[in-house]
Amino acid sequence: MKIVTSLSFQGQCRDAFEFYAKVLGGKITAAIPYGDGPPDMPITDPKYKTWLMHCWLEVGDQALMGADMDVGWASNIDKPKNGFDVTLHTQDKAQAQRWYEQLSEGGKPMMPFAETFWSPGFGSLIDRFGIPWMINTQPAQA
Repeated sequence: MKIVTSLSFQGQCRDAFEFYAKVLGGKITAAIPYGDGPPDMPITDPKYKTWLMHCWLEVGDQALMGADMDVGWASNIDKPKNGFDVTLHTQDKAQAQRWYEQLSEGGKPMMPFAETFWSPGFGSLIDRFGIPWMINTQPAQA
């Protein structure tokens, strides 16, 4: 089984996923705009033609999925995201700090990246696309 987080945007899905691919070293394997949907799709307004109805980012054996939504399809899409974080774990503290710094660019650091009682390096942020992240360094096995 694979659990995949699906992220929703309002027209920024492509930009967000290109950014995530660069930061995380992943590869976008699908980016399907609404304009390429079947002719009988109910979403026909030309302003959505380039918005993505499906995007898939592979990062190692993990993945993120995403789509662009508007208020009529997802009533809270224009509100701040809450109740979840995309969380990255690594044993490499330097890598965790790089992810934190890169994902924070243009966003809002929530908890600065620092040592905690459970981790040699942890931080949380909201990226420039409004997505909340937690970056965690796993302690070395004793």
